[in-house]
Amino acid sequence: MSALEDLVRPSLARIVAPGDGYAPERGDYWGSGFFIAPGWLLTCAHVVGKGGAEVWRSRGPVGVVWQGGTTTGEVVLAKPRPEPGQAGRGRWEFPDIALVRVHGADDAPCVWLSDRTPAVPAPVSLHGWSRQTGALGIRHRVGEASGWDGPALLLSGGLPVEGLSGGPVVDLRHGSVIAMNKGVKQSVGHAEGAATPMTALRKLHDMRGGDVLHTVLREHDLHHLARFHRPGADPDWTRVQTGLRDPGTPGLTPAQRVHLYGHLAQLPPPGGPGEIAGLVQEAKARVVRSDFRSPFPEDLRTWREGAALLHGLRDLGDKGSRPELDLDAVLLYAAKVARHAVLERPGETDPEPLRRFTRWIAEQAVLYAQPAIREDVDRLLADVRAPAAARSAGPVLAREAPSGAGADVLLDIGEPVYGERYPLSVRLLYDGRDVTPVYSNDLGVRRHELQEHLREPLAEALRLGDRGEHLAVIEAFLPRALLDEPIDEWRLVTDGGADGGSGAGGEYEDPDFFDEQSMPLGLRRTVLLRDRRRNARPPIPEWRRRWTAAARGPLSGIPLRGESTDFGHHSGGRRESRYGTLRRLSGSGDGCVPVFCGPVGSGAGREAMDVALAAGHPLVLWRRDGHDHAACRAFHRSAARLLSLAGRAEGLHGHVRDLRIGAMDPEIAESEGLTGRIAVLYDPPDRPQFGTEAMRPPPLAAPPII
Repeated sequence: MSALEDLVRPSLARIVAPGDGYAPERGDYWGSGFFIAPGWLLTCAHVVGKGGAEVWRSRGPVGVVWQGGTTTGEVVLAKPRPEPGQAGRGRWEFPDIALVRVHGADDAPCVWLSDRTPAVPAPVSLHGWSRQTGALGIRHRVGEASGWDGPALLLSGGLPVEGLSGGPVVDLRHGSVIAMNKGVKQSVGHAEGAATPMTALRKLHDMRGGDVLHTVLREHDLHHLARFHRPGADPDWTRVQTGLRDPGTPGLTPAQRVHLYGHLAQLPPPGGPGEIAGLVQEAKARVVRSDFRSPFPEDLRTWREGAALLHGLRDLGDKGSRPELDLDAVLLYAAKVARHAVLERPGETDPEPLRRFTRWIAEQAVLYAQPAIREDVDRLLADVRAPAAARSAGPVLAREAPSGAGADVLLDIGEPVYGERYPLSVRLLYDGRDVTPVYSNDLGVRRHELQEHLREPLAEALRLGDRGEHLAVIEAFLPRALLDEPIDEWRLVTDGGADGGSGAGGEYEDPDFFDEQSMPLGLRRTVLLRDRRRNARPPIPEWRRRWTAAARGPLSGIPLRGESTDFGHHSGGRRESRYGTLRRLSGSGDGCVPVFCGPVGSGAGREAMDVALAAGHPLVLWRRDGHDHAACRAFHRSAARLLSLAGRAEGLHGHVRDLRIGAMDPEIAESEGLTGRIAVLYDPPDRPQFGTEAMRPPPLAAPPII
């Protein structure tokens, strides 16, 4: 056996029906699995799904056989989870991954998990249990990771066989598990293997209870650090990785990496992807002189993944670039993470592991870092070591203020193509200038499908944009026909589950569960509705003038339509003409905000909204839901009170959120006279014109599928 096969084999397990143990002849062998941390095993969701509905109920048992014996475990996280009544059947979409807590396996040997997306092509080995030849035994094949098909890592050469699902795929160049066997796709005269990359663990982070992955990965890194320091000649992943590495290769060594990750594992976990990406950007910007990509290339979840982005760092714009730039950047990043933990999570940071970490960083910087980087590291570590009183007083930390910030989310819905299909894109706007794509769909979707198609991309973008105290804002560029779309009422999770996926439904989930992810977007975040058509052109003078007044305040209301006054609609009244509306809105004060008791995406409301935008109004308030005309008087009173309390444009957001929250509670709504589903156009002309480029549909070889 090869050195890597020696390391993989003890970590393998077979998944069986609970209680059957070593009785494979009974036909109750389900598939393979492998330990990623002591007591924690990964496998495919479809493998444990063979146990039926009992597996998905709380504490449902799963049989596990490994070199330490026979035991049971329970599925803690899985995606997808089957619908009630469909357990064990149907199609298992990606990521097809399950995390199992295994009892009595706290001394199980564990694989080394790759810390970043696999690079292809790459030679790989496939491992697991199989009875392809009749008898159940360990299967080991060599093949190639040859490409990608959406979220699936494609395999060629050696392919998964029956029973191998849930087993590890090992990168033979670097000695790390990069994926998990899923299955084989057959086509005429050709077959390809499909595997789930280990980066799919991020999908489990988003589920209810997903925070447990921080514990699992912490135990993974501490396990490998302990094995590296264990006396004796037993092979371990770090030493094998060192043997695979070309001698004299600059940069972070496997031994340095296992120490770094072991130290990072003992810090409080990051609060979100934005925190990690921001520190990566700061370290990268300090070391690399040339321009570099946006700091949001991946949906990062752990400190170790941030360090992984700095592996092999090169300054392509500097002809004298040093090949060991990544080591400088990694050490600088490590010092920034330690400092961040002290500043942001002081009560959760254990001082003794922190002291060991800072000492290790300082030692490595003295030995390997360039003088300028060593000075930066020393300055950061001085802040970490400063007494708590000095840190709270502020002068020490004043030497370096954090330069990174969060990002905001640009949601762009284009004019309809192919009849009734709206093209979509989701991007991140970082520091008001750097745009990073997250998702796009040029073919488009129907209006009733918008929320479904945008749920996961928005959730991912918001996770990336949140950082520290910064809560990402959603700027939605919309066609005027979609201005009544209730984006502020969209949710990031489905009714059936907190993972935003298929959810297990009522039998497996708590329908009353409530957290920051389950509430409507507009009850927590600022959601800005912006006019896509107007933003595609340079701002007109009236728009700029009125925005200046709205930003300065005060604000006051004016009816969007003349026949819809502060006292409600006049029954049988004559509709105001377009030019009558233009005359009235153009002559209003610059701080006046048009208010309308009704929708504006069509009909009379749409006609008046067109006029308001042509007159340069940056703010409009309206009620987008159906209503009784008698309720309009109360709505106009609420709008007038809202504008008075807000004072100026920036103050609108908090008061609108407060009204929306109050309107969700019938008792509060009745006692305070809150009526209707309020919508706000908030469209300043001084923002960069992002998200408004022409969206051209791709050519179709045939009519779109209806």
